[in-house]
Amino acid sequence: QVQVVESGGGLVQAGGSLRLSCAVSGITFYMYVMGWYRQAPGKQRELVATIRSGGDTIYADFAKGRFTISRDNAKNTVDLQMNSLKPEDTAGYYCNAIHELNPTRNYWGQGTQVTVSS
Repeated sequence: QVQVVESGGGLVQAGGSLRLSCAVSGITFYMYVMGWYRQAPGKQRELVATIRSGGDTIYADFAKGRFTISRDNAKNTVDLQMNSLKPEDTAGYYCNAIHELNPTRNYWGQGTQVTVSS
């Protein structure tokens, strides 16, 4: 059974930092591209950042220079360090695992809420 569990969300003032973590079990972790997505109320879910097993990363424009995604293939975890947070970063943040060769193997966590106050 695949489990994707996020943690680390919370309430922070603008300009502050948060670190989100995602722990995954039940998959061959190194075969998966890991990603963080977010969804604000009334908006579509959007990409924040992804990271491949070898460390290649992709960031949304809003995340560049402020957010850093990292993974530990030995621990089956992926983190998102978020700095210089803005109120517009307020959203539910979701961890995703998608198989490199078979995208039908696509798993989501339940999400963790990030709220940035002005």
